[in-house]
Amino acid sequence: MTAPFPAELRFNRARAELLIRFDDGSEASISYELLRVESPSAETKGHGNENPPPPARKQNVSVTGAEPVGRYALRIQFSDGHNTGLYTWAYLAELAAEKTSRMAAYLGRLKDAGLSRS
Repeated sequence: MTAPFPAELRFNRARAELLIRFDDGSEASISYELLRVESPSAETKGHGNENPPPPARKQNVSVTGAEPVGRYALRIQFSDGHNTGLYTWAYLAELAAEKTSRMAAYLGRLKDAGLSRS
């Protein structure tokens, strides 16, 4: 089974979230904060076996731009200067489906590291 393809992507500044409508008819939203802290980049995922601390103070991050990468991904630019993660359509669908558990896990990692969202 293939991941759904986004038929529409809308960045909602007022709600600080990405709204996605997939070609299978499903819809989802992902907060800018979660997009930023779950960026599929070496900064947040680490290099090799490295396990970096969670990104702190990202509660009020905003999106300053986005561009498609081929027909498979989106590169998002954030207000903190981060822009190296490539969000594949499958990864966006995964984030949308797991947003509650991923946010809870992120908050737990922040607490364990003694870091803050704001």
